[in-house]
Amino acid sequence: MKITNIVLSVLFFVFAIVQWNDVDPWMWIGLYSFVGVVSAFAAVGKYNKASLIVGIILCIIGLGILLPGFIDWVNKGMPTIVESMKAEAPHIELTREFLGLFIVLAALIFHLRRANRLQKTQ
Repeated sequence: MKITNIVLSVLFFVFAIVQWNDVDPWMWIGLYSFVGVVSAFAAVGKYNKASLIVGIILCIIGLGILLPGFIDWVNKGMPTIVESMKAEAPHIELTREFLGLFIVLAALIFHLRRANRLQKTQ
């Protein structure tokens, strides 16, 4: 598990670094860095369940806000989201943010489950 957590930590810090050119970089840098820090602490067996729960709640709220844009993208037949963003295609940014937030949520749930398992064995 230690290697998995180290890999997650490095990946999320890389995700944070590549956000510098985003339209709202500070939110994404902060979010990805948060998961990077959580993963780094998890590598040494330390979890803060309260911060994980707060992070999960914030992700769920964010996903709820972004859900209409994601549904719009699905209804359009899921056109490519790898091209550059255009004013006439707002679904590109909304879908990318939805999927990024979903990845963060999955990582936080993974860590919360690990924290719960660790707590049961102690």
